[in-house]
Amino acid sequence: MLLHIPAVFSREEVTRIREALEAAAWIDGKVTAGHQSAKAKNNLQLAEDSPLAKEISQAMLERLWNNPLFMSAALPNKVFPPLFNCYRSGDDFGYHIDNAVRQVKNSVERVRTDLSSTLFFSDPEEYDGGELTIQDTFGVQKVKLPAGDLVLYPASSLHKVAAVTRGERYASFFWTQSLVREDSQRSLLFEMDNAIQQLSRDLPEHPSLTQLTGTYHNLLRRWADV
Repeated sequence: MLLHIPAVFSREEVTRIREALEAAAWIDGKVTAGHQSAKAKNNLQLAEDSPLAKEISQAMLERLWNNPLFMSAALPNKVFPPLFNCYRSGDDFGYHIDNAVRQVKNSVERVRTDLSSTLFFSDPEEYDGGELTIQDTFGVQKVKLPAGDLVLYPASSLHKVAAVTRGERYASFFWTQSLVREDSQRSLLFEMDNAIQQLSRDLPEHPSLTQLTGTYHNLLRRWADV
């Protein structure tokens, strides 16, 4: 499942974040890449322990934890602290698959990467190239979203960031360990949750709501990995 989640940050918030990112100190993006993906990675990144990265990460996670669409689709258990990158002209990240498990810096905590997310801080017209290209059972998707919007997709997907040929592409990326490991099961639960919410709006007194809601939670109870 690939999902577009709009307006995680408002336009005013994006403007303030962009100004801070443009003035930040950047390092080689290979510092957080695995052995194989480092060979394909050519970009810049904020240090994981950067105060700015921590500040934006905290605000981002607060918004996502209060975003019904993200919560319904991801069913998050743990989230790897968001990272931040910058692609300038000539930068790219070739095809790769994300590491299955990530170790949180200066911590014993590990996160299984069930889902990948990219939150854009540059609007599409600000740069050429730089598309997030994702290959999976749903086909090939090229993603280039408005600043403040997020894309959520299975971390098992083969994906790349195409070379930027003009401008600068600022974004955040992170991984989620879901309560439900299997993408197909998460997708079914997401579709069922959407149907329940739509029925609640259209026919709030419908007797099937109780049964459907109970079925949803019984499936989640069966599939949840806690």
